Amino acid sequence: MPFIRYLFISGLAFFCFVTGSLAQGLMIRNYNVKDGLANATVYAAVQDKNGFIWFATPTGVSKFDGKRFRNYTKKDGLTDNEVIKLAADSKGRVWFFTLNGKLSFYDKSLIHSEDNDSSLIFNNRSHYMQYAFEGGGGYIWFLNTNNRIIQYNGQKTTYDKLGASGADLFFPMRNDSIFHPLQSSFHLESLNDPTNPNQQVFSAPPGAFEDAAFLERIRTHIVVILKNTLYSYTSKDAIAFFKGSDWGINDDISHMCLDGDNLWIGTQRALYFLKGYFKGQHNVIRLLDNHYITSLLKDRDGNIWISTFGDGVYHIPYKNFYFSYLNNTNGLYSHSIFSIYKDKKNDLLLIGQNAGVLNTLDANNKIRQFTLDTTRGRNSILTIQPYGNDNVVIGTDNGLLNFNTLTYKWSRQQPIRMLKEVDITPGGKIRVAAKNQVIALNDYTIGDLDVLVTSIASINDSAYYVGTNNGLYFCVDNQRKLMPAGTDTLRKLSIKDLKWINGELWIGTSDKGIYVMKNDRLSNHLSSAEGLASDICQQLYYDGVGRLYAATNHGVSVIDVKKQSITRNITSNDGLMSDDIRGVFADNDTLYIATSNGLCYFNADHIPVDTVPPVIYLNNIRYGDSTFLAVNNFAHLYIRKASFEAEFGTIVFDLPDLVEYQYNFSGDTTSGWVTTMSNIIPFPDLQPGNYKLMVRARKYKSDWSKTLSLDVSILPRWYQQWWSRGILLLAGLLLVLCVLRYIVRRIKQAEKRKTEYNRRIAELEAKALTNQMNPHFIFNSLNSVQHLILEKEEKQALNFLSDFATLMRQMLNNSRKSYISLEEEIAFLTRYLELEKIRFAHSFTYKFILEDALKDYTIYIPPMIIQPIVENAIKHGLAPKSISGYLEIRLEIVDDLLYCSVDDDGIGWDKSNSIKSSRLIKHESTALSVIKERLQIIKSFNGSVGKLEIIDKFKSGFGNKEGTLVEILIPIVKML
Repeated sequence: MPFIRYLFISGLAFFCFVTGSLAQGLMIRNYNVKDGLANATVYAAVQDKNGFIWFATPTGVSKFDGKRFRNYTKKDGLTDNEVIKLAADSKGRVWFFTLNGKLSFYDKSLIHSEDNDSSLIFNNRSHYMQYAFEGGGGYIWFLNTNNRIIQYNGQKTTYDKLGASGADLFFPMRNDSIFHPLQSSFHLESLNDPTNPNQQVFSAPPGAFEDAAFLERIRTHIVVILKNTLYSYTSKDAIAFFKGSDWGINDDISHMCLDGDNLWIGTQRALYFLKGYFKGQHNVIRLLDNHYITSLLKDRDGNIWISTFGDGVYHIPYKNFYFSYLNNTNGLYSHSIFSIYKDKKNDLLLIGQNAGVLNTLDANNKIRQFTLDTTRGRNSILTIQPYGNDNVVIGTDNGLLNFNTLTYKWSRQQPIRMLKEVDITPGGKIRVAAKNQVIALNDYTIGDLDVLVTSIASINDSAYYVGTNNGLYFCVDNQRKLMPAGTDTLRKLSIKDLKWINGELWIGTSDKGIYVMKNDRLSNHLSSAEGLASDICQQLYYDGVGRLYAATNHGVSVIDVKKQSITRNITSNDGLMSDDIRGVFADNDTLYIATSNGLCYFNADHIPVDTVPPVIYLNNIRYGDSTFLAVNNFAHLYIRKASFEAEFGTIVFDLPDLVEYQYNFSGDTTSGWVTTMSNIIPFPDLQPGNYKLMVRARKYKSDWSKTLSLDVSILPRWYQQWWSRGILLLAGLLLVLCVLRYIVRRIKQAEKRKTEYNRRIAELEAKALTNQMNPHFIFNSLNSVQHLILEKEEKQALNFLSDFATLMRQMLNNSRKSYISLEEEIAFLTRYLELEKIRFAHSFTYKFILEDALKDYTIYIPPMIIQPIVENAIKHGLAPKSISGYLEIRLEIVDDLLYCSVDDDGIGWDKSNSIKSSRLIKHESTALSVIKERLQIIKSFNGSVGKLEIIDKFKSGFGNKEGTLVEILIPIVKML
């Protein structure tokens, strides 16, 4: 929505005729470049058949729907950017007049010119068009600067035979039965028509100015502008019906506009509004001072459009002519008004403002100004109440004053700090609500209250209600004490105003709407839920004839007191200057409303309401990343994850932001409508199919418009066709079958491998068991037992046999397990080493070294992997030595593997191999190869890589040390 600037333009320069000056302002909206207008200089304005307003500028043309401007230039099809005139015909075409003389027009979202429309190809001979006329059969005639008539019949553009020898403007004007003008007026230098010597020229109407027949003639015939005089022209006579000099208008008239009984005159210096001119009224308002008026247009809704040279376009909404406005631009001290009252006897309107200023407006619309309160700080005039004949009591922030409406004399009555409200009883007693006290003037004061007193309402001369920020109170004069009143609800409310009406108390609150109390009981509650303009009430005003007006921060609510129901709301949308309402006063049919932005008064029963539904149109269509012209049938191939958007617009020049839209995408309105304030209707990822989008709109207080339908076809891609989906489904089934077959095959192969692995493991474990204990160890152990028995060492022999049996039993148990704990392995090795020490007569010592980190874990390893290495170290490394040997077994954690080293100081690996028998060599290589194969099988199951390495220390750089170092990395397994 373009930014709308409001200007309150008043008749600062009044011309006094009979009735004197008119103290009335008009609320005018200005549109300029920053609002979207193509240029601040606008030559002409027309309205097309659909309702759009078009503006001709030096940089193209602008089409306006009330909310946004759509600008067209040469790149959009114009023959030239500088468009000096416009004409709209009955077929909806808008014609553009440019200085290059080439014809072009806009029709159905496209600008037609000779580049894309062969019917417009025409040799203009360097002359441009001045005026346009329309005839029967859709013919369009143009008069160019060479006074030649050009005809356009929809097929071609040619010079017409009429006036072939040359014609002037009088020719089409005389033949107005053939040439219907598409302009509202014509400029002439003279009314002397040489070809029509019998035509008469009258400087004034030949009869009563208000004659109905003459007024009809003005509205239906050509109007000629001759300097600053307007003539009604026919082939028989030309009659002047307006002379600017008679109205103080000495400048030439640039444009004019007939507006019912009103007349608008534009000059190069100002705009003049002659209200009721054709009713014989003699008053004129000068508006837009120092503005060059280039054209005037009254649209079909009654709005007035004023184009200017360099100042954009001004718009006066039709309904503003029903309102009168007063503020600091046309006579008031300021725009902020706090109170209002009218003395009907003297026909004097009193307007209370800030700075202690009182403005008066008399029957002759003369405004006077009085400064009543000059106290520093807040000194606004808050209340004006009638008091006796020709007198009013005025309450300001700082005290009470008297004002005589006949003599305009005023006097101070009593100073009162922070006065809030004044109430006068039927007998004339004055009571005042002021901050934390209630004052019965010249009688008593109830002071030092712990609540803020905001309002007061008298029941009679001796009893009254008091409203505070903390509830409702009641008081009678003889008691002089405030007592809580009403129900518990009323005792907690923040009250703004009170009105006693026909035995009922109406209570306006600061945030809860209006309560009605009768006989100390709540009888009704009106809030925004029941239609109240706002729950924040600022004042209650009763007109004495059954209507209560609630002034709120969102307008005025009119309430039927008898029915206790809201009849209507009046807001800025209806024409008020502001929604912040300070006060209301009713004078018969005229309603005065004081706002924070000025005073508005009007006929309360005849507020114009535009109930005509708006014109809705399709602006464009967007699908994916592309934008398409507006068409009623849209078809496009499906785009994956693309959003479909339809952008609509309405032609609404008054309150365009309040337009509502409803749409239905099913084509069946029984399924309901979706309501939105957005004119863009999106549908993300629209699937292939046929859809029917129906859209309607309504403006402020109007009915819904006719439904606009859009047929949308999203065409499927080849892969979305039924046959392609069938092929894809069949291919998918085949693929699933192949995958299932592959999975079953893999499962069978895995089971087969698993069986093979188990078989190999069993074989290897059997081999390991076979190679666990060297048969020599068993035979030698038995020989040792025999030797002990022969030597009569039976006890030692029995111990040896017992340990040997335990070791054999432990070996057999471990051989049946896939994994044993590290603690079990160390215990097995320890028992084995002890037996070996006995067998070899304690010819060696051994030691286990365990890393501290091993204590933090429970580690499981395959059984019978370390023992064969230890056995080899004893038999082939330590046993052949002539002296005592040493064996060290080290265990550590290295990268989630168990590192084990078996280090002996025996004869060494190479020397041992040289003295071994062939049987022993075969045994060793078999044991070590079994260990390596077991490590490889473990890798195939859990991916961990083991390692076995044999190092001869003498040959491998360990100095002069002899012996063998065997290192093995064993994968760790945690049993669950």
